[in-house]
Amino acid sequence: MGLLANGGLSFAALWYFRRDIPRPSAPAQLQTHPLRQTRPRVDHGSSGPPGDGESHSWVRRVTMPFADRTDAGRQLATRLQILGFTDVVVLGLPRGGAPVAFEVAQALHAPLDVIVVRKLGVPYQPELAMGAIGEDGVLVLDRAVIGMADVSDPELAALEQHERVELERQVLRFRGGRDRISLTGRTAIVVDDGIATGSSARTACRVARAQGAARVVLAVPVAAPREVESFGHDADEVICLETPDPFFAVGEWYSNFSQVSDQQVVDLLERSGSGEGPPRHV
Repeated sequence: MGLLANGGLSFAALWYFRRDIPRPSAPAQLQTHPLRQTRPRVDHGSSGPPGDGESHSWVRRVTMPFADRTDAGRQLATRLQILGFTDVVVLGLPRGGAPVAFEVAQALHAPLDVIVVRKLGVPYQPELAMGAIGEDGVLVLDRAVIGMADVSDPELAALEQHERVELERQVLRFRGGRDRISLTGRTAIVVDDGIATGSSARTACRVARAQGAARVVLAVPVAAPREVESFGHDADEVICLETPDPFFAVGEWYSNFSQVSDQQVVDLLERSGSGEGPPRHV
């Protein structure tokens, strides 16, 4: 990938180091359930894997399992209803995760909100995350990456300030001045329309934890198998309906994967609060 601008560490070298960074442990005591495995639990779908029954080592091959995000949300909701989570707040990652999250919230009779996060990328290698920010001043940092990339405190502060301006703009656009729903002591179900690299979903899970969630569940219709398995330290449980291999892009597994607008996210949040259903499939 070439050398980094300030002193010679390649992106590959940084990423290799980052894989071994210790992550904060989740709560030691987890509720038990006949359908749950020990942490991290990865639910790959309704039918079991061949052979020894270890679902974490099994990959389903599927073709266009979802008509659109509404269909994906309803299928995901069916799985989540079986698992019996309590005191839930459903958090959609805007924009594409919002229609999926809407269906989950409707089925679980749970409040719906968006979880707005912004990645803090290394200044000269912005795709490499060194942290993330969330609402209410939440700051999640990867000190090992910051140190390896030799990012100074002033550089970090300037980047955080810039990203907070954009975060506040997005929050105001989506919520229209309403306060976010408190996560303190509750189960936060973070929902997206799929996971390719996992950076956004991973950031959202960390921010939800930092905002006080007692349990963080990541729920997606489809994801790359390797990425699903990598969430052990970021989510208490992972619910994923399909883990196709090979996996190239989330949109491959939807018949309709049209873009979701900011206004559609706003409309879904308003309808969730009023108890109305979605006006059309997205």
